[in-house]
Amino acid sequence: MYSMPSGRRKGKNDSKRLNLVPILDSVFILIFFLLLSASFLKIYEINSNVPIISTTPPPPSKKKPLGLTMEISPKKLIVKIGEAPQRTIKVFDFNETEESFPYEEIHSFMLDLKKKNQDEKTIVFEPNTEVEYDVIVKIMDAVRMIRKTDDAIFTKDKDGIDVKVEALFDDIIFGNITS
Repeated sequence: MYSMPSGRRKGKNDSKRLNLVPILDSVFILIFFLLLSASFLKIYEINSNVPIISTTPPPPSKKKPLGLTMEISPKKLIVKIGEAPQRTIKVFDFNETEESFPYEEIHSFMLDLKKKNQDEKTIVFEPNTEVEYDVIVKIMDAVRMIRKTDDAIFTKDKDGIDVKVEALFDDIIFGNITS
């Protein structure tokens, strides 16, 4: 009794395996070049508050607030103080020859104003719709920061110790935001 050997042992194995090495090499090279060619942007954030709308009156304060406001138009920057009606204390005109506002003058004026009103931190910006974004940011920088080259400003804390003021008017509120 002789039987035929099974065909499974002698059959040719025609299945070939797919070589994935060249595909993986090209994918890794592609990822490497995409990472090298990507431009990494550093995104900066400028903190700003929105105006508070409330039906309750603010708590009574012994000191009257400064009510510092800047009306910004494409050709003029008007600095006002006080509550309604506000009074104008300074006007900065757009410099046609340099095609910019006098940011150094604005900074110096705000530094002098901070020396007179050391406890004040709030400023309200009211930019016109035609004012460019870059102009608003440069004005914000002139108003917010005390530079290393500026004269130091000191104020007394609750214990009577002199403390260096680190910022000018860093609490910026946009007063004419519409939704």
